Amino acid sequence: MRKVMTTACLLVSCLTAPLALAGDKIRIATEGAYAPFNMTDNQGNLIGFDVDIAKALCTEMKADCEIVAQDWDGIIPGLRARKYDAIIASMSITDERLRVVDFSEKYYANVLAFVGPKGKPLETSKAGLKGKVIGAQRATIAGQYLEDNFSDIVDVKLYDTQDNAYLDLANGRLDGIMSDKFPAYDWLRTDDGKSFEFKGADLDIDDHIAIAVRKGDALAAKFSAAIKAIRANGKYAEINAKYFPFDIY
Repeated sequence: MRKVMTTACLLVSCLTAPLALAGDKIRIATEGAYAPFNMTDNQGNLIGFDVDIAKALCTEMKADCEIVAQDWDGIIPGLRARKYDAIIASMSITDERLRVVDFSEKYYANVLAFVGPKGKPLETSKAGLKGKVIGAQRATIAGQYLEDNFSDIVDVKLYDTQDNAYLDLANGRLDGIMSDKFPAYDWLRTDDGKSFEFKGADLDIDDHIAIAVRKGDALAAKFSAAIKAIRANGKYAEINAKYFPFDIY
């Protein structure tokens, strides 16, 4: 969905890795800081939509999987350094990433949205946003889109985590944020988010979320087949309904 990397970050650890095969032990990385897709519970366990999808895919592939947490900025370098075999962390397919990793078929699709205070107008056209202070998470699709398309007329504030962007919005330091829609939807249902709402129309940027693996790794095709299988057998719909009342595929 979401995150974009700097070229320098992507080019770290350019190592050639052996092909990982289903049936082997597969290590999967997720961020653990992007609710409701990947986060940790009070016991420190990784949970969320991405984690549930990863477990369902491993069951379908009859693979012995381990899911580990990895900070976002190092997640592709860690894959290429063979710390793990796949990334299931709401990662968008981008041309930049395709130069250094391979992707499975999508396992969901994303749109961008503005969020602002209820009862306070926020015109989301360029003219309407002139002079506003708008936040987003740094190194994300939303942050990049905001910088590319609005930085000439708005004061763009970028944050290291989505939670910190929400915090400044809740504390009145921002006029609004741009975010991936589904994590924002989740936040709006919390006590902290109940005074805020989506503003304007969704921005459909043809953003597909998929599983990243090392270049040439056969796991990409195996994950793609497993995604199709859980879509067909109802397991995907079961996981989807746990987090959203609509199909995000």
